[in-house]
Amino acid sequence: MGPIMKTKILIIRVVLWVCFFCGATIFFAPGWSNATVDNGLYAKLLEKYVQNGTVDYQGFKNEEAKLDQYLKVLEEIDTKKLSRDEQFAFYVNAYNAWTIKLILTGYPGIKSIKDLGSIFKNPWKKKIARIDADITTLDNIEHDILRPGFKDPRVHFAVNCASKGCPPLRPEPYRADILEQQLDEMTQAFINDSRRNRLEGRTLYVSSIFKWFSEDFNNDVVGFFLKYAQGDLKKKLEKSKSNIQVKYLGYDWSLNGK
Repeated sequence: MGPIMKTKILIIRVVLWVCFFCGATIFFAPGWSNATVDNGLYAKLLEKYVQNGTVDYQGFKNEEAKLDQYLKVLEEIDTKKLSRDEQFAFYVNAYNAWTIKLILTGYPGIKSIKDLGSIFKNPWKKKIARIDADITTLDNIEHDILRPGFKDPRVHFAVNCASKGCPPLRPEPYRADILEQQLDEMTQAFINDSRRNRLEGRTLYVSSIFKWFSEDFNNDVVGFFLKYAQGDLKKKLEKSKSNIQVKYLGYDWSLNGK
């Protein structure tokens, strides 16, 4: 074996050793992609004050200090250390928890989250959420992080806008280990709720969510419904799918409270 070949082999061995060492260091680096969020306080509040999508805001008001403690937990999380699913769950929980906090700033004197806006700024554009050493808005969480970052239309059935027209608030935090199950359950529940969407003849009446965010559903509402519909709704959709007309229902912005 000549000196040139020996040199090449030595270089290859060094490169492989460096790649292995760096890869192992990154993979096993403490905290990287293994960080989790303690949602314990939030879980107890949701269990006590959310039932069938109806939120007991007075209950939250009575224990607002505990909600504040949870929001402080979120504030101290370094989201860059979270895995992808942990991040998804984190931002959904942050959106929902900060929405509750926003409602409490005006409760009980409001009938809709829109009451907390002004002629110049809607409530979703208020800088209220403390995340990653910054203060951001609900709009930023939903439209600048969740939707473009994860590209999962099921997010629309997980985030809650504190309104009756919105998909109901889940009575437990979102968790990375069961995230897929939670997202599927919320999507299926909303799609198959005849109070929110219904098929009459060849006309599919759906929530305005599907109009506002049509691109998230690939501009194919019927196709999305076929994926998550169940029972008679699914059978009827499959039978008439090529001739279904979609119409959008009005949105109920009244508070989803008692």
